[in-house]
Amino acid sequence: MRWALVKVCLAVTVMVVVAFAIPLALVVKETARDRAFANAERQASSIGPALAITTDRRELQRAVAITQAGAHGRIAVHVPAISGEGRRGKGRDDVRVGRSRAPAERLATAQRRGRASTVHVPGGFALLRPTAVAGGEVAVVEIFVPDEEVTNGVATSWGVLAAVGVALIVGSVAVADRLGTRMVRPAERLSAAAHALGEGKLGVRVPEEGPTELRSAATAFNSMADHVVQLLANERELAADLSHRLRTPLTVLRLNTASLGDDDAADQTRKAVAQLEGEVDTIIRTAREQRAQSPGAEVTTVSDAAEVIRERMRFWSALAEDEGREARVAGVERPVRVPVARAELAAAVDAMLGNVFRHTPEGTAFSVDLHSGGPASKAVIVLVSDAGPGIGDPDTALRRGHGDGGPGSTGLGLDIVRRVAESTGGDVRLGRSVLGGTEVRVWLALQDAPRGRAGGHGAGQVKHRVRRRGKRG
Repeated sequence: MRWALVKVCLAVTVMVVVAFAIPLALVVKETARDRAFANAERQASSIGPALAITTDRRELQRAVAITQAGAHGRIAVHVPAISGEGRRGKGRDDVRVGRSRAPAERLATAQRRGRASTVHVPGGFALLRPTAVAGGEVAVVEIFVPDEEVTNGVATSWGVLAAVGVALIVGSVAVADRLGTRMVRPAERLSAAAHALGEGKLGVRVPEEGPTELRSAATAFNSMADHVVQLLANERELAADLSHRLRTPLTVLRLNTASLGDDDAADQTRKAVAQLEGEVDTIIRTAREQRAQSPGAEVTTVSDAAEVIRERMRFWSALAEDEGREARVAGVERPVRVPVARAELAAAVDAMLGNVFRHTPEGTAFSVDLHSGGPASKAVIVLVSDAGPGIGDPDTALRRGHGDGGPGSTGLGLDIVRRVAESTGGDVRLGRSVLGGTEVRVWLALQDAPRGRAGGHGAGQVKHRVRRRGKRG
């Protein structure tokens, strides 16, 4: 496209230059010629008064010598012989003054017709101008016009025209190349970005520059690429979260299989549950490894944290009763609105409670506390505490992908919790609970409040803000 634009512009400019330069060059040539012959006419006219007065050779020589052309030997005067009665004298010679270059027949023709004419002679042109003299005869004044005077200034003018024409052509090519580059480069970048996106390079973007149409295309491409990235991220998040949520019923099934006895059917059921749990773990790990490192979408829904915790505790309380665990819940008597979707908050609560059942022995007590400062509060705290053995390295547990290394540890439990907290501007912290085990504190921001100690209980909390994704187990 770039060279096509240059060629089109070059062809148009050349045609315009030729269309104007050639006629102008001819006009310059004719102007120089007319100027030279007009000057010759003036020189010939200067001899007219002398011819009207006398035809004496000496007088005419004196009149010719004082003219500019005569000083350079360019004037010749041809006066026919005149008798005393005014008739052409027989046997007398014509008067000739100066050097004549024109052929005799052309002089006779000019004298006979009485009209000025030009004749080509060696080295230039001769202007023949008839002039009436005494006795009714016609004298001819011959002015020599050299070639250099006829073409004086023509070569310089043509050179200037040629230089202007070349400058116009070069300038038009440069402008066309510049415009072509301005148009082609954004198109090339857009094409390269489209190929890169097709090859799976989701981070490629196009600068929004160039003509209006290409800027619009670049904006549309960037928007499309962002949308594709967001769709893939949402798909991977959904696959990971849905797979992790399957862990809750699988945990119940695995625990219930312990009461089936030791017969073959019970063993097959336990093996099937273990195989299903392994497949779910594989799906979670795959989704976690492919998850795009992109910021979470802005939260646009709210839910009642108290209601979600009551509902999930009703589910987990039945399993806790079967395992002999003491479960306590507090702070859910009144509604507590948080800027988190209900399903996301429920998944986070299930992830934290699932960790308690998965990583603490049967009979271990746990509690769930919801702290809210009322309508003017800037944060809501969700605490999940247990009386288990605790976590030896909270920093490692909070790093994404570091579980306890046991079966079912996928690195997404606390990753779901962290993502929910950070979607509100909050964070997740681990520490030692008042029950002696682990405390998971989820800080959900309600406004643009500064992050810090927004309440909570328990001694020896780890004052370390989550910067990397992680999971307890």
